[in-house]
Amino acid sequence: MNVEVSAMATAAHRRQAPSPPPSTPSTPSATSRIRVADVLLTVLAPVSWGTTYVVTTELLPPDRPLLVAALRALPAGLILLAFTRRLPTGDWWWKAAVLGVLNFGAFFPLLFIAAYRLPGGVAATVGSVLPLVVLALSALVLGTRPTLWSALAAIAGVIGVGLMVLTSEASIDPIGVAAQVAGVLLIGTAVVLGKRWGRPAGVSLVALAAWQLTVGGLVLAPIALAVEGAPPAISATNAAGFVYLGLFGTALAYILWFRGIERLAPAQVSFLGLTNPMAALIAGFLVLGQALTPWQLLGFLVALGAMAAGQWQPRSARRAEADASRPGGATA
Repeated sequence: MNVEVSAMATAAHRRQAPSPPPSTPSTPSATSRIRVADVLLTVLAPVSWGTTYVVTTELLPPDRPLLVAALRALPAGLILLAFTRRLPTGDWWWKAAVLGVLNFGAFFPLLFIAAYRLPGGVAATVGSVLPLVVLALSALVLGTRPTLWSALAAIAGVIGVGLMVLTSEASIDPIGVAAQVAGVLLIGTAVVLGKRWGRPAGVSLVALAAWQLTVGGLVLAPIALAVEGAPPAISATNAAGFVYLGLFGTALAYILWFRGIERLAPAQVSFLGLTNPMAALIAGFLVLGQALTPWQLLGFLVALGAMAAGQWQPRSARRAEADASRPGGATA
């Protein structure tokens, strides 16, 4: 009897007690804070790449672009590989190879061909079309329809970078332009494929970066030896430059970049690349004493506005992106 009375009292108490509010994965403000943190961490990568020109001209051996490219990728990849002690499995052997060639093995030589044959302003302006390329590739591969807002922001980014870096004396070299365009296509493809393939379960971003850097370095090393010959003697100044580029401008930068590809939409990541020429402009002003014109300052503000505008996504685009990234969505 006591048991029945106790059970009835418990049931009555449960009927009277208010139901707890349904749990939600995160509030809008929390989601917004997470997105802002993801953007700020990801943008550190292209900002660090913007300092590459100053570091190369001031600290590294001259006329050794392929050596610099190989020593950026291979030592960093091997160090990260030794740290993680994790090798690819299954189809990630060829996926890591493809991404490593796209991001490093093929991209770095094209980058330096463009750098040697084009004025910096022309190369940076051609490179600023990356958001437009990623918008188009995302539509083809991920099924995310580009919005008019994103397209206009991408065009504004090209205009802003052009105002920052183009001069009236800029000359156009067809081979240099072709190399830069090919490099942009490679990086855009890498961003979209990186989003589509994701990351193997249980594999860290450090290991993912290690695989790609090692592949890229192994491709670049024999090319550098064949084209440029044996490496020159490395001074303490050269060593400092290589350490900075390898650890901060490559290893850490690409871990943050791959993290951004995983957490943000491909178009959002590509817009952050606009900070590369912006950082280069600031570094040239602070370190090399280069003067800034009013047009450059205007271009800086236009590019900054385009980058900020590119981070906004309409709800439909966010939903399509989530569907494409879901295991049952668009997969290779």
